[in-house]
Amino acid sequence: MTRPPVVQAVDHQFSVLLSPTRRAARLARLLTGAQLASWGLPSATAAQVVAELAANAVLHGCVRGRDFRLTLSVRDGGTLRVEVADPRGERLPVVAGDSEAGEGESGRGLLLVAALADRWGVVVGPAPRKTVWAEIELG
Repeated sequence: MTRPPVVQAVDHQFSVLLSPTRRAARLARLLTGAQLASWGLPSATAAQVVAELAANAVLHGCVRGRDFRLTLSVRDGGTLRVEVADPRGERLPVVAGDSEAGEGESGRGLLLVAALADRWGVVVGPAPRKTVWAEIELG
């Protein structure tokens, strides 16, 4: 007998398309703080994670005329999932310390995401998109 898949209830969800500009990356952080406050949830850690992921989408995932998407969702009352999707699925994140990052000036923001979030990763697709996500336990 097979078991049905476990489905997590989504308590809250917010999603917005933003233009690939530095101003929009800042707006993503501000919207995160406002949205989480409206849900009565702490926002400092999530706002910092969003700031890093949105900045990466603008700097490394930008395609002229194509927006990036910020999605926030709270599942089962205890896990905030942050997703930032951009149209550059072929450009996967490189974390400083990886052999490709070397001594460059980028890649360190994902170290901050890794330190602040409980989990993070990348989902490629549907083409040409990728989504970088992070989960933060609120409990």
